[in-house]
Amino acid sequence: MYLKKLGLTNFKNYELNELEFSPKINCFIGNNGVGKTNILDAIHYLSLTKSFFNNIDSVSIRHGEEYFIINGTFVRDGEEDNIYCAFQKQKQKLLKRNGKEYQKLSDHVGRYPVVMISPADSALITEGSEDRRRFMNKIISQYNSGYLDSALKYQKALQQRNRVLKDSRSSGSFDPEALTIWDLQLVKYGAYVYSERDLLVNEMIPVFQEYYNRISSGKETVSLKYRSHLYEGDFEEALLNSREKDRLLEYTTVGIHKDDLLLDMNEFPVKSLGSQGQQKSYLVALKLAKFAYIKRKAGFLPILLLDDIFDKFDAGRVEQIIRIVGNDSFGQIFITDTHRDRLHEILSSHNVDYKMFRIEGNVVEEVAGTGNTKP
Repeated sequence: MYLKKLGLTNFKNYELNELEFSPKINCFIGNNGVGKTNILDAIHYLSLTKSFFNNIDSVSIRHGEEYFIINGTFVRDGEEDNIYCAFQKQKQKLLKRNGKEYQKLSDHVGRYPVVMISPADSALITEGSEDRRRFMNKIISQYNSGYLDSALKYQKALQQRNRVLKDSRSSGSFDPEALTIWDLQLVKYGAYVYSERDLLVNEMIPVFQEYYNRISSGKETVSLKYRSHLYEGDFEEALLNSREKDRLLEYTTVGIHKDDLLLDMNEFPVKSLGSQGQQKSYLVALKLAKFAYIKRKAGFLPILLLDDIFDKFDAGRVEQIIRIVGNDSFGQIFITDTHRDRLHEILSSHNVDYKMFRIEGNVVEEVAGTGNTKP
């Protein structure tokens, strides 16, 4: 699978752009702030129906405009699919495949999977458990629509249970049966989400460790652990035992909404032990493991988006990453960087099909690539 063409209208800093890509590697070079990342985010929109960076669609509209349009052509198994995504202020997002509108955006998720590696990934290490749960959710949702449905239904049941807890505290009366109804819903959907997350982490661990060893030349030992209340015993019983505490706090204190991933290096949290370079290597390895997992589950290669990931890496480590992703285990790749010469030298020496685009003043121009020697 690969993205053949991309069109942008009023998307972020782009008024009107049409691009055609290599099925292998595509590089966008230019100074910081010129809009390299915005092109990768447009690809993320076409694949997952939303921005990688923000859940508010209106912020992706070009300043002074009322709407944006992203359209692209994906090629999979020799067949072309035309995807059209549009958003207008005060209206619902519109998504079409080959001219036919989706009734549910979730029906599109997973058809054209992507994996983005970005400086924003640092939140997985530095921020709270919600970011790490979202990381697991985004992986599983790209190949398992039943998981996404269960996760959404769990969240709705959780909101209802919390409302019962809040109302009982304010009214001074408590109906145990009202909680039991939602407890059963949490157990039903939570158990499935838990089992899929547990399977994901266990299967990703060896792949993640292998990638980290290759990037870092085995200098540190890394680990990944899944932590959940459901490890500790029966979920329904745990909800029952926590009722008094939940009533006092007015929210549900146990369940998969409290799950977390423990990210360790040399048996200590990478957040406290790892240097900037080590943390970045950890995140790149984690995302490459995500790529490998989705590839295995989907049965074909996702698109890989590498956004400014080479900052803080020395030339040797950059080349090692390019060597890893440039082989046949990876498909189409999009890379942003500020250093044209670095990428051009590495890509030329590896005899791989590629295109290089330069971005200046919101204009995207192809400047180099296989069979292309523009200055």
